[in-house]
Amino acid sequence: MNYLRRRLSDSTFISNLPNGYMSDLQKPDPPQPPPPGPASGPAPVSPGQEGKPIQPQPLGTGFFSSITSVVKQTAASAGLVEQTPVTASSKRHKLLLVIDEPQQDWAKLFRGKKLNGDYDIKVEQAEFGDISVVAHANGSCNVAVQVLLNENKVVRSFKPDFVLIRQHAYSMTENEDFRNLIIGLQYAGIPSINSLESIYNLCDKPWAFACLISTCKKLGQEKFPIIEQTFYPNYKEMVAMPAFPVVVKIGHAHSGVGKVKVENHTKFQDIASVVAITQTYSTCEPFIEAKYDIRIQKIGNDYKAYVRTSVSGNWKSNTGTAMVEQVAMNDRYKLWVDTCSEIFGGLEICAVKAIHGKEGKYYITEVMGSSMPLVGGHQAEDQQLIADMVIAKMNHVMAQNPKRPTAIQPRKNAVEKDAVVEVKNAPPQKAPPQGCLQYILDCNGVAVGPKLVQAN
Repeated sequence: MNYLRRRLSDSTFISNLPNGYMSDLQKPDPPQPPPPGPASGPAPVSPGQEGKPIQPQPLGTGFFSSITSVVKQTAASAGLVEQTPVTASSKRHKLLLVIDEPQQDWAKLFRGKKLNGDYDIKVEQAEFGDISVVAHANGSCNVAVQVLLNENKVVRSFKPDFVLIRQHAYSMTENEDFRNLIIGLQYAGIPSINSLESIYNLCDKPWAFACLISTCKKLGQEKFPIIEQTFYPNYKEMVAMPAFPVVVKIGHAHSGVGKVKVENHTKFQDIASVVAITQTYSTCEPFIEAKYDIRIQKIGNDYKAYVRTSVSGNWKSNTGTAMVEQVAMNDRYKLWVDTCSEIFGGLEICAVKAIHGKEGKYYITEVMGSSMPLVGGHQAEDQQLIADMVIAKMNHVMAQNPKRPTAIQPRKNAVEKDAVVEVKNAPPQKAPPQGCLQYILDCNGVAVGPKLVQAN
């Protein structure tokens, strides 16, 4: 082969080749016949060859094919044959991992978008329950995701360049504590919205409420009116009787063990026994007879405020039938959400929940991060705002780390193809609820029912 390369590099040798030889090199190679397999069956045998031994095929085909390949490569390098440009656009992309429910299709919001005008955005979307993470101290990270493809579970492996988390990382429901995945992504230093540090800190609502207490001490109760709350690390400390009625929240606020209205000392002792069984913490706050709940959200520089009024008469305004409508922003609401957006190093996406009592006072009860649900009639607009924020943050990360490698392709070890696990009778995906101004809400405040007609 080296001899052929030296001969082809000689211009005298090239000039003495027959006419049309170089043009023949530009023709594509003929397709190779498929190898015989069990599906195709044995090769047919002619009548005159029955009973004769099969003669081995000559090895010259592969040898001369390699010679032709050398001739083409050398001629192309000499400029005698037009080279086919190799496009690398499929490799020039950044991989965005979106952790959210499958009803929300985030890939369509990033389709056709470019980073710094050069890189495509490839979206991998999955839920926490379908993800596993392995991270190393050198910054390398491998995320394995199980996706449903033709009623089969396909496992894909990749390294994300950015993460958008739209799902709660921790609830007290069995097998729904995914804080270890947040640790793995933070271990590898994967950038995200909001920061992984803030997402981890918001996993426990009393921990987040402690930051609201600190803010209230700085600004004062008049400017930042948080609700009075007592924290019990376990049932043994639930001995001091509060002023009744009170609301006792057992465990984590999102999908916790329960939230109960307690009217007297006897019921409070009963709730303490429930806390003993669950072996978790609890909080206690005075029951406020609410006129309505209010939620102020901030997505980047966009502010919205929504009022939720109970229609069914349940003391939990986020349970049963309720009306949700957007109201005008004011300086008070803006101060609350701007102040909360500064905790835990900064929250690009956040919301503040408060109660407006019938006596006319406000009580701030909770702060939420990037996993906050979208409500009201502008859900599509809010999703687009989040997508635009992700693109801006990814551009910023690329500018800060120009030498950061692009997203790698799925890792190929001993198994070259994606592992496939058969799943029978896979449940169909449910369509997401449509955004509107009035809803029927479930216990988590998520719209589940038809649109209501607001009474005059």
